[in-house]
Amino acid sequence: MIEKSARELTREAEFVAFRAGGLEFCINIMSVREIRGWTPATAIPRAPSYIRGVINLRGVVLPIVDLGVRLGLPGTEPTARHVIIVAQVGERAAGLLVDSVSDILSVEDTSIQPTPDVASQLARMFVRGVIAMDGRMISVITMDNVLPAGIELEAA
Repeated sequence: MIEKSARELTREAEFVAFRAGGLEFCINIMSVREIRGWTPATAIPRAPSYIRGVINLRGVVLPIVDLGVRLGLPGTEPTARHVIIVAQVGERAAGLLVDSVSDILSVEDTSIQPTPDVASQLARMFVRGVIAMDGRMISVITMDNVLPAGIELEAA
């Protein structure tokens, strides 16, 4: 009886796992609107370096964020094999350019370890924790700081 109560208190969430800049990351599946192949983006003058440009997604202008650059990793030169994860937080939406999407993870809250103290302040701004799973270390991205707040974004 006690074991069942403890299990009920543990919440499980699903995450979309992907690679960007040679590292593994994941975001909560509730932030993901869709996953699509790379579409060339139209550059925007004077945009931050991590904004690749914009695409037309069913009549809505969607900014494309190079997630590697946004996280302080080397930039991506997109090919047909790259993927755009269309993510949304509140009213803000953007396409996240990543190398590839690997799988969907079901993870209990207790399995997410806090971001290590050795991480830089910049890393802590984007990474809310780390999941150790099947010999892999997967950083959990918090979307609140990834989507640019200073740029006006429309919901897709």
